[in-house]
Amino acid sequence: MTTRLVLWDIDHTLVDTRGIGQSLFGEAFRAVTGRTMERQARPDGSTDQIIFRETARLHGLTTRHEDFGAFAAALAETHHRRAGELQSAGRALPGAEAALSALSRTGLRQSVVTGNIRPAAAVKLTAFGLAQHLDLAIGAYAEDDEDRASLVAHALRRAARTAADAVLVGDTPADVRAGKHQGVRVVAVATGRSSEQELAAAGADAVLPDLADTPRVIDLLTQATS
Repeated sequence: MTTRLVLWDIDHTLVDTRGIGQSLFGEAFRAVTGRTMERQARPDGSTDQIIFRETARLHGLTTRHEDFGAFAAALAETHHRRAGELQSAGRALPGAEAALSALSRTGLRQSVVTGNIRPAAAVKLTAFGLAQHLDLAIGAYAEDDEDRASLVAHALRRAARTAADAVLVGDTPADVRAGKHQGVRVVAVATGRSSEQELAAAGADAVLPDLADTPRVIDLLTQATS
């Protein structure tokens, strides 16, 4: 079958916030818990629900689901208020805009499967000129579930697509495992902390060093599957 839906991870796949993301998280954490964030749980491949809960645990705090709701609201407000700072400090990764734009011209639907809450995702993508290519209404976000594989399922349902119709792009073994768990083809990019070898070992169907080679990216994302 031919690809009809491309699902993108955001952080370290499409954008790099260059440390501002952690600062925004820390500000929201302090607003909700009253504690300065001394260290953050490892964010790679995780979701904001898990990162908040585990970061609280590192500070000796126990959180409830409603605490995440308050944190998500604070995090959204912080992203909106500091969007200019995010735009100045961060960047779209090389090739990201070109790949999204080229895929848009093919008529493919594109959205996101991300561990970010939706407002933060929208702010990041808008700040770096990427949101215009993506249908964020069919994406899946941290508010939907803390499990990445479940997020993939959410996005497929919202887009009314099957796993065979879709391809997922991400930069961590967690992205790879989430896609493969749902039967989705996965193209991994080694633009985060994981090497090409680690991504291949996790089961990615293809691995790229980055998104800079637009024709190669488009070829991999649009190729027919059996």
